[in-house]
Amino acid sequence: MASKKRGEIQLQTVVNNQGLWDEMLQNRGLTVIDVYQAWCGPCKAMQPLFRKLKNELNEDEILHFVVAEVDNIVTLQSFRGKCEPVFLFSLNGKIIAKIQGANAPLVNKKVIELINEERKIAAGEMGRPQYPEIPLTDPEEPGERQSETAEEHYSIVIIKPNAMLRGKAKEIKEKIITAGFVIEAEEKTMLSEEQARDFYSHMADQPDFEEFLYFMTTGLSQVLIIAQKEGESHEEEAEAEPAVLLEQQTEDEVAPTPVFTKRKWDSLQEYLEWEDVSEFCDVEENEDNVSKFIEVFFPDFNITKGRRLERTLALLRPDLLPEKQDDVLNIINNEGFKILMRRQLVLTEEAAKILCKEYENESYFETLIEKMASNPSLALVLLRDDGLQHWKELLGPSTTEQVSEYSPESLCSRFAMGTLPVNQLYGSDSAEDAERDIRYFFPPERTLAVIKPHVTRKQREEILKSIKQEGFDVTLGKDVTLTPELIQKIYYQITTKHFYRDLLEMLAEGPSLVLVLTKWNAIAEWRRLMGPVNPEEARLLSPDSIRAQFGISVLRNAVHGSSSDYGLTEVITALFGEDPFEDAGEQEDFTWRTRVYWCEYTEKYPRKRSRTSVEQGERRQHPPDGGVCELHVEKP
Repeated sequence: MASKKRGEIQLQTVVNNQGLWDEMLQNRGLTVIDVYQAWCGPCKAMQPLFRKLKNELNEDEILHFVVAEVDNIVTLQSFRGKCEPVFLFSLNGKIIAKIQGANAPLVNKKVIELINEERKIAAGEMGRPQYPEIPLTDPEEPGERQSETAEEHYSIVIIKPNAMLRGKAKEIKEKIITAGFVIEAEEKTMLSEEQARDFYSHMADQPDFEEFLYFMTTGLSQVLIIAQKEGESHEEEAEAEPAVLLEQQTEDEVAPTPVFTKRKWDSLQEYLEWEDVSEFCDVEENEDNVSKFIEVFFPDFNITKGRRLERTLALLRPDLLPEKQDDVLNIINNEGFKILMRRQLVLTEEAAKILCKEYENESYFETLIEKMASNPSLALVLLRDDGLQHWKELLGPSTTEQVSEYSPESLCSRFAMGTLPVNQLYGSDSAEDAERDIRYFFPPERTLAVIKPHVTRKQREEILKSIKQEGFDVTLGKDVTLTPELIQKIYYQITTKHFYRDLLEMLAEGPSLVLVLTKWNAIAEWRRLMGPVNPEEARLLSPDSIRAQFGISVLRNAVHGSSSDYGLTEVITALFGEDPFEDAGEQEDFTWRTRVYWCEYTEKYPRKRSRTSVEQGERRQHPPDGGVCELHVEKP
């Protein structure tokens, strides 16, 4: 007998192997099957509808609900690796319908239609229709399943530090994609000496190998996993050689139009050589070596392959704060979301109109805008497998007027508050909207990080690992021995201090690793990760900080970071040259220019507040947790 989850005994039966699947097909009547992957779970957003149908139709003998885990069911292998919800309809053991996506109205209609037919058949009012059994494959892409079963071959590409500084990385990746290869994973990193020696071991007997290792380990590289399925060869249009065209041309003829032919590429290395970019990157295609380097550079790749981690923006409107805030956050955590960023803010009228555009034709629109523009909301960046779709499913409809029919247990229904019939939570509609919303509410900021000369290679690796884990993007990076002129630009605030000469001597001992880190609130976040200036104090107050772990003294405290963005652009230009971000392929596409006002209140001085007005690119301060930001938006 198929097992049942605790708390769902009256609703959905769990089928998680082929034997239980075969047993389930013996059910009499209609069985509605929620097909799911083990790593993302069943579609919880549809359970309220199923419970409603079960209660209202009251047909336990002919209406059954099942959740089927595809991982161990051979019959459902065509659904493996897909995270979009799929619902199958089995009628007396025959799969006669399939609905893709959490389409509650369509599922509701189909269930009622089929149950009504079963009732009429039982009453002798109609004969049984002959439904064709549908194949359990994806009809939208007939060739997809065959290609998915083909064995995938991977290559490792390392884009070298000089290519990163010259802005070649973006060009190389675009060429790889254009040729039909797939970039499965990518990571910016500073290669360790061990990693570089291992990857380039075939060059170890060359006389300048040590110099090459120094070059590869003192700058930022980018590592890619490139996929190609067995039996596939990738094509690109190539112009025929001029000599061929000239042979076809006589004296009286007009020069012919260039002829383009399809050229097949069986090797990524061959293709990159043809495109004249092989000098900027190195390729490993040996199967055994590739497997080894995937483990080195992407240890979680085999776990995350096939999963679709997505970011989305969530917003809690003012009526939920603060009474219901914790309830919502608990639901978010229980649903498997990770909260990457959060901030509390008050929107201006213009910003509120952008966010509430879907209600602009409603009579209560102006009232809604006034409420949004005068009270704080909470913005969150959420991450989860299929996060965009799952958050939208949890939200339910956009207004409480639509709740009763299909989504009685949606967040819209559970947190219906206030006098307006709007959903008190917001979610981005698409991946493109999500990235736009995230950049809008959490505009990226840059900061300069310096890892000092006394830090060992091993310690560097640990620091870089911490930087990655904290969500920073390493936009630029290189080893450099800092000159007095550069040190003066970086440490301009302390040039008159008595210990400044000691600082010059310490930084002249060897190369420092200078990095440009990018993240929302990057300056404050990097200073928090560094910890207090004095390592002894850091070990007491912030034992997990970088200075607590690797600092020796106040001067040799492992790392340095900008205290503000004053003069930051000048320092970065001095270190990396003019327009370094354009060269690095970094895009800045801010649709809006923002002006931020914020007020910070402290428990000790509840009436004291600090008000700061800044523009994007100028000196910016960010409120701590609990502070309130008022976000003003101006068109460029």
